Amino acid sequence: MNILVTGGAGYIGSITVELLVNNGHNVAVIDNLDRGHKKAVHPNAKLYIENIASSAIVENIIRENNIEYILHFAADSQVGESMVDPVKYFRNNNCAGLELAATAAKCGIKKFIFSSTAATYGEPASIPIKESHPNLPTNTYGESKLVFEKYLKWIHRCHGMEYVSLRYFNACGASEMFGEDHTPETHIIPIVLEVASGQRDHVDVFGNDYDTPDGTCIRDYVHVTDLALAHILALNVRGCEIYNLGIGHGFSVNEVIEAAKVVTGKPINARVSGRRAGDPAVLVASSDKIKHDLGWIPRFITLEQIIETAWKWKYSHPNGYGD
Repeated sequence: MNILVTGGAGYIGSITVELLVNNGHNVAVIDNLDRGHKKAVHPNAKLYIENIASSAIVENIIRENNIEYILHFAADSQVGESMVDPVKYFRNNNCAGLELAATAAKCGIKKFIFSSTAATYGEPASIPIKESHPNLPTNTYGESKLVFEKYLKWIHRCHGMEYVSLRYFNACGASEMFGEDHTPETHIIPIVLEVASGQRDHVDVFGNDYDTPDGTCIRDYVHVTDLALAHILALNVRGCEIYNLGIGHGFSVNEVIEAAKVVTGKPINARVSGRRAGDPAVLVASSDKIKHDLGWIPRFITLEQIIETAWKWKYSHPNGYGD
């Protein structure tokens, strides 16, 4: 297949490109490198340093590479930042994303795979969260992703472009080649590993008064290679679908810290801070639908397994990609 990956120099996008190349697909990557890294792009993929809102440029890339499918990862994705600068999130995730989707439909793309999020659900009314759960986002990031899903629904209805939206929970871990390197880093696992490696003094625990067993937020941590595999499986979906991606079991922030201590053998200093705006107490997925429809089975189901892969990548890339 000839596949275009937007945001393919970012964390999840780069590892999806890695799997696509390893499976024999021809891959082109569009990334403006605002948050991505050149070194995170597989050497057998073709990188275009461009903006997805540049419709004429994107159309040329699609036609030049005979693109049939688009995997769309390019987006801003920090919950806290989205509550401080909502306009940035609607501009980048929605305005630029809409230009991309319109160009895709114009070029006759067969399938558009969208990197969405469980943040569309907001504070859950029931656990585990099913795809039928009401969408009531509690932060701008989740709202921007939900708005884009609605764009895809109407573009399909009016122009016929099929799409799959993958609402995943907390991406984590690393592949053999690529891992997490964000500036700033906001994800709990790479942060605790920075503490373990002496690069950071402590990890902030944002709230310990939630209605959970230990008072800290509970999340469903799904390994990044399992996420990448789901995107590849989604290429074969007929019609339009929405799928959750998670392991179906949650771990608290405190449990993540304790597991990291076991894996690394290092002390990890934690400091309780105030809650972050827009953070639900518990987010745990029901992934029964994608397991039934596509045979997707997550291979990494324990924190220790997940953190081991991230720690291995951290050991071999102590300063990330170094750019």
